Amino acid sequence: MSTTANVTVYSTSWCGFCHQAKKYFDSIGVKYNDINVEEDQQAAEDMVKKTGQMGVPVIEIGKEVIVGFDRPKIDTALEASGLK
Repeated sequence: MSTTANVTVYSTSWCGFCHQAKKYFDSIGVKYNDINVEEDQQAAEDMVKKTGQMGVPVIEIGKEVIVGFDRPKIDTALEASGLK
């Protein structure tokens, strides 16, 4: 398990699935960068460019971009990046 933050979570303060995703990463010991797109307009624009939509959470693991809290996809991406 790596301690490097190769994981980025684009989230908002009110998003339940964002909280679940961050709680999941905490529970398995994966460090992540949390970017609140309510407070960071540039990050919000970058997120929309990457995904074509405004939904959160958007989770970047290595080169993989996952929209929503999709644990199977998250686990697969973590394993592919050597983080799990």
